[in-house]
Amino acid sequence: MEAVVWFFLIAQFTAPVAFAALGETIGQKAGVLNIGLEGTILVACYAAVVASAVTGSWMIGLLAAVLIGAILNLIQGFFTVVLASDQVVAGTAVNLIGLGLTSTLFDAGVASGQKFSGVAGIPKLPLGIDVLLLSLPILAWGVHWLLFRTQFGLALRGAGEYPPAVESAGFSVIRLRMIALLIGGVFAGLAGAYLTLGTASSFAPNMTAGRGFIAIALVTFGRWKPMWVLAASFLIGILDWLQVALQGRSAIPIQFFMALPYVVALIVLVAVGKGTQTPQSLGLAYRREK
Repeated sequence: MEAVVWFFLIAQFTAPVAFAALGETIGQKAGVLNIGLEGTILVACYAAVVASAVTGSWMIGLLAAVLIGAILNLIQGFFTVVLASDQVVAGTAVNLIGLGLTSTLFDAGVASGQKFSGVAGIPKLPLGIDVLLLSLPILAWGVHWLLFRTQFGLALRGAGEYPPAVESAGFSVIRLRMIALLIGGVFAGLAGAYLTLGTASSFAPNMTAGRGFIAIALVTFGRWKPMWVLAASFLIGILDWLQVALQGRSAIPIQFFMALPYVVALIVLVAVGKGTQTPQSLGLAYRREK
């Protein structure tokens, strides 16, 4: 029974990065590298807490996070997909804006007495289970089905491999990539909502702490396969849980455990990334031939 409790506790640490990585998988299969994922999740965290505090409803907070995640990804997509701007530069701008905006709004809110902690969180069932946690494996399977079992998924993957062939088949690469970013934004919103409403019921500046970048690395770790990405996320969840579980119980400095998920993600990315077959047009802007 204790092992089951630990499993679901670790799953709570897994969920934020897993949601983000699943959405990023869809985007990367379509050829879009969303470097701005970290900033998008952070803004979604802020939106979830503020909306939940104002309305007293975690569902409104969840909806606000999903909505802002989708909007930010679409804005970024306008520059990277429609205008064919550099994806790394645009993503970096989103990260900087997200960090600066949420920190400024947080400081202003604290000064005016705004509530950022103790907000309505996602209700927990026994063993710490909640509705979003239960939906995670279902959504992972759904992403797999979408990408590998549907005509739309085939076209989406084609947009990330050889866009001209997709255009010649009657599909719009720009539309496919924008849809992929829209779905990825929804998943980023879920990640931000769970990080706040599912675990902390509060917001703090830069609380994402690099989870967006880890999620991007996990897509490569999972070789762009949703179920493998989910399994890789669980590994990071274990390491994330360790830093909390071993606080004050180990002679090893806590900073070691705090850095462990990022170090492991980097090592695995370098080791596993060799020889992997990335989408051929990943990160490359597509300009429609006239």
